[in-house]
Amino acid sequence: MPSLLVVMIFLPAVAAAMLLLLDPKATAQRARWVALLATITTFLVSWAVAAQYLQLPAVPAAERGPVHPQMVQRHTWLDLSQAGPHSPGVKFEFFLGLDGISLAMVVLTTILTISSVLVSWTAIQERAAEFYACLLILETGLIGVFCAFDILLFYVFFEFTLIPLFFLVGIWGGPLRRYAAGKFFIYTLSGSLITLLGLISLVVTVVQKNPTLTTPFAIPDLAAALATGGLPDSTQIVLFLMIAAGFMIKVPLFPFHTWLPLAHVEAPTAGSVLLAGVLLKLGTYGFLRLLLPMLPYACREIGLPLIGTMSVIGILYGSLCALSQNDIKKLVAYSSVAHLGFCMLGLFALNTEGVSGGVLQMINHGLSTGALFCLVGMFYERYHTRKLDELGGMATKLPLLAVAMVFTSFASIGLPGLNGFVGEFLCLAGMFKAGSGLGVILASLGALGVVLGAWYVLGVLQHAFFGPVHLPDDHGHGHAPVTDLNVREVAALAPLLGLCLVLGLFPQPLLNLIRPDVEAVTKLYGEVGDIKPVTTASLTTMPSMALGSETRP
Repeated sequence: MPSLLVVMIFLPAVAAAMLLLLDPKATAQRARWVALLATITTFLVSWAVAAQYLQLPAVPAAERGPVHPQMVQRHTWLDLSQAGPHSPGVKFEFFLGLDGISLAMVVLTTILTISSVLVSWTAIQERAAEFYACLLILETGLIGVFCAFDILLFYVFFEFTLIPLFFLVGIWGGPLRRYAAGKFFIYTLSGSLITLLGLISLVVTVVQKNPTLTTPFAIPDLAAALATGGLPDSTQIVLFLMIAAGFMIKVPLFPFHTWLPLAHVEAPTAGSVLLAGVLLKLGTYGFLRLLLPMLPYACREIGLPLIGTMSVIGILYGSLCALSQNDIKKLVAYSSVAHLGFCMLGLFALNTEGVSGGVLQMINHGLSTGALFCLVGMFYERYHTRKLDELGGMATKLPLLAVAMVFTSFASIGLPGLNGFVGEFLCLAGMFKAGSGLGVILASLGALGVVLGAWYVLGVLQHAFFGPVHLPDDHGHGHAPVTDLNVREVAALAPLLGLCLVLGLFPQPLLNLIRPDVEAVTKLYGEVGDIKPVTTASLTTMPSMALGSETRP
């Protein structure tokens, strides 16, 4: 079964290579079907992997390190450990794996990619083969990031995702597509280079401290080595700031968010869906996978006040910016800044409730905001405008689209019974539980973001869908009369909306899935309060803070 990991990662890339070999003059329809077949097959493979993963026996907490993938495929491709007395004594590995957190993110990626193909069906007419090839290559990069448990492999996939998205925005985007693509690329690449320097410094420092460690690039081995003998406090702080640079831009945290709204507005619908639904989560996932388990002192001493404060500013700033927008797509883009702030607020609560809420909110935001971008693209195809002052009363002509928009908007603002409520509640509860005065202040200000979110989302619904009828002429752009959602569009939305409802009513199976991996990280921080010295014994004796049962769902 571990070989399915390789199939799952590279199957979309193989399909992309097939698309690029097709005749460009006769491939528009064929390219769509090849891409759809490839994404559906990848989704089925991910479910086969998930089914196998859920059958694996649970690893006892006493045997679990801070990072512990259970489905593993390791292959040494360069061994310098026995090259001679003057060699660095290091092995370089192709290390793939899955734990509960990465499995959830992989399945989310495969679902959103299918929706991205479906919403692009009629919107992309020129150079369709190249467009769908970029989409599939991006899927390979995203799945690869979540399956990589080697630092070098993680970084390669992390950076590789920039290339297809750069072309998606720069070629098939809006009027300012080249500027938006260039700004996105320069911002994220600059931060990632600082992150690379930090990762190399981390590995070199650990090797000097543990000369017998032959696999320092393996994330589980590196985390375990640091758990038994942490780095000096000042070293942790410097490494934290370096490694976090690229992740803060990718999230994006305030004030590193300025590339995001323009990239969303200029990107094609599929690019916006994957950018908001998955690509932004690479930043939060990087914090969770690398920084929280490896640099506990820095995460507590400067991560909580610094990242927590930036997260709350992002929540409030993003919400206020969304309130002032006339372009609905730009409004949803700024809402992503606010929602990702909740994710980071939960992660840096550094307790089980907060980290579980942060992971859950990563999934929730991918579903609800991905669906919102799908819907924005659908009514843009019909009316060729996203301006609020040009729209009104759309529910009278597009009742199905209006129902889907209302449902998705309620999920986005955290209506009880839908997925957003559970994630936001756990994030805020975790920060309240953090115990310090700062934690209470941050959680209280974050809760204000929930009110602002309801304000701007309900304002859009009232103005564009339920206000006085004010719609552009159906024939104003030479198109056929406007019709409601078709079968293809319903198929693109139904899985996302269905999961929003299921996770809102039954979040426990997902919480059970991620719980062992979340607890393995939060054990490093002990009870709420000052960090306790971390030793091998402390990893096995610290009390468990479980959210669910001891068995897998």
